[in-house]
Amino acid sequence: MVKNKPQHLLVIRLSAMGDVAMTVPVLMALTKEYPELKITFLTKAFLKPVLENIPNVKVYVAEVNGRHKGINGLWKLYKELRKLNIDAVADLHNVLRSNILKIFFGLSGTPFVQLDKGRAEKKALVAEKDKKFEPLMPMYDRYAEVFSKLGLGFQLDTKCICKPRPLAEGIKSKLGLKPLKTIGIAPFAAFEGKVYPLPLMEKVVSELNAVAKYQILLFGGGKKEAKILEKWEGTYENCISVIGKLSFKEELNLIGNLNVMVSMDSGNGHLAAIYGVPVITLWGVTHPYAGFYPFGQDESNALLADRTRFPLIPTSVYGNKFPPGYEKAMETIPPKRVIHKVLDIISGQ
Repeated sequence: MVKNKPQHLLVIRLSAMGDVAMTVPVLMALTKEYPELKITFLTKAFLKPVLENIPNVKVYVAEVNGRHKGINGLWKLYKELRKLNIDAVADLHNVLRSNILKIFFGLSGTPFVQLDKGRAEKKALVAEKDKKFEPLMPMYDRYAEVFSKLGLGFQLDTKCICKPRPLAEGIKSKLGLKPLKTIGIAPFAAFEGKVYPLPLMEKVVSELNAVAKYQILLFGGGKKEAKILEKWEGTYENCISVIGKLSFKEELNLIGNLNVMVSMDSGNGHLAAIYGVPVITLWGVTHPYAGFYPFGQDESNALLADRTRFPLIPTSVYGNKFPPGYEKAMETIPPKRVIHKVLDIISGQ
């Protein structure tokens, strides 16, 4: 615990999209409790729009592949940040780059508190032998703990979300949106172990399209993903692929106005959650117990693979490690279950 409460706080979280999104409810609660606190958030340029609606937060861009690359670049970054009169640092990343910055800030005696990633508990959770299958501290609480150690305690609750801005007319025009309720579907993730089999997801899309009452918006990125979603868009008349049609800022505006989002254990689910959008998450070889469940979401919105058939779940925190055969774990989530959950949520609105 530091002696004096910081007046200008540097917050470090360089990546990834979902992890930065998970800082938003925490920062909303922090700025509500300490409205005079000035916050500089160090992250990558691409992620700036995620943080735009938080009071008293300004983004400082880390050009980690440019002028801030390497030790010399991080020294340059440190000197730039020191000019801002920062008096404490909350490191919500705890990686090599932020550890180097910790050394530099230590030269000036600036309080520097780092995230406890809970590596030992996570290792026990994903272990094949002597697995400890029990819920770990949510990432939001781990973030909040960092601020508490800096003397900035606060209450985190489900009201700590961003109010979405009205959907821009330009977005409606670009996508040709109909005046219907919207279902977002983000069928991809960084690792195979977190991706619902695409033939099963297409069944979900097909049956929701056949209802003919909703607009289905498909989210993703990359050329391979774009081709898949463009094919679905061409096949199902109520489907629109968002890839390549909007800026990231516009995508956030669109996500904040969805009626429901269907996501993997991935970034789009976290983006929707920070706007209070109901998020249905599909889980394969990862599990909500690892602490990465979207903020404020009902537990019943998590559709899990069958642990009776696949008892080693979770096999990894990120979905990148699993035994042979476990790539089929998500097949135990029937498309009908996903469809019924979507219709149950959206019909109740």
